[in-house]
Amino acid sequence: MSFTTNGLVCGHHHLYSSLARGMPAPPQVPTSFLSVLENVWWRLDAALDLDIIYWSAALGAAEALLNGTTAIVDHHESPFAIEGSLDVIKSACDMVGISSNLSYGVTDRWNATQMSSTVSPSSQMTDEARRGLAENERFIKSGSRGMVGVHAAFTCANETLEAAADLAQQLGVGVHIHVAEGLDDVDAGHRLQSLSQDNWLIVHAVHLKEELKGTLAHNPRSNMNNAVGYAQPANWPHDVILGTDGIGADMLEEMRIAYIRHRESDITASPDDAWTWLANGEKFFPEVKDDVVTWSYDHSDSPWHVAFTPGIRCTSVSRKGDVLVRDGQPTKFDMNEIRAKAAEAASKLHERLS
Repeated sequence: MSFTTNGLVCGHHHLYSSLARGMPAPPQVPTSFLSVLENVWWRLDAALDLDIIYWSAALGAAEALLNGTTAIVDHHESPFAIEGSLDVIKSACDMVGISSNLSYGVTDRWNATQMSSTVSPSSQMTDEARRGLAENERFIKSGSRGMVGVHAAFTCANETLEAAADLAQQLGVGVHIHVAEGLDDVDAGHRLQSLSQDNWLIVHAVHLKEELKGTLAHNPRSNMNNAVGYAQPANWPHDVILGTDGIGADMLEEMRIAYIRHRESDITASPDDAWTWLANGEKFFPEVKDDVVTWSYDHSDSPWHVAFTPGIRCTSVSRKGDVLVRDGQPTKFDMNEIRAKAAEAASKLHERLS
């Protein structure tokens, strides 16, 4: 038993959501998953600019590091600030000192300034989707680590899904896509079955009926928060990793939630399963195996201890011999400054949402 682990990985994040805390109440109380998207997240997406994106990513990345998470797979959307958005997020992650794998979530729900909640599969690709594909291509071709992002099948034409799959194949990367998170996307499996590849990252899959290739990113807390149901990750035939879907990046806490949600549906479930899902994130970031994270608990490397021990805190993080966190405090940046700048950006963001 040990006070240390290697660096943890958040397998699916939305760093742009870090400033959503305390945002104004939506125009109407959401009564379904689709109305959550329409009244909360899609309004927030449309209000982002590059400065807000930077400070949101900086805050989210800093909080991740202070919770022992040294790598993030992020999925981003900002329909009126597409070009350069992935560079901004990478810059924030680099400043904090964590690894990142970034993608822009392509969608056809925006056409100029008009938004549609659903998109006909037979419709044509929008200019917004083309710009999103171009941002993914530019970022990856620049040498940065990323995937081709797609929001979800129900907000994309077939032409767009096929273009994203083709681009990913050309670039030698996977597609990072939400799949069947809610019932509005229940046809996603049928539409993606002929396109998916082993290097795809399939997110949520709560209502997926068909078998798809790729790794499943399981987000237990977010699925409960959005009342979409349980994804049954233990039944996934391929690798499973853990993500947060934008609700921070405290991956030990996410592992505990993954375990207890699994146990709720299966009395034979073990913390070892959720621990394996947590560790599987390393395949996206092999370098985290060399990171050294020290915790406030001397059994921090034991899934059976961690699953039942609240309040475990990260006390130090070292990467390549460089100490990034000492005594629970960052050494390479000023957390108070990040919080102050993020608060200013949040004020601007929330004003646009009022």
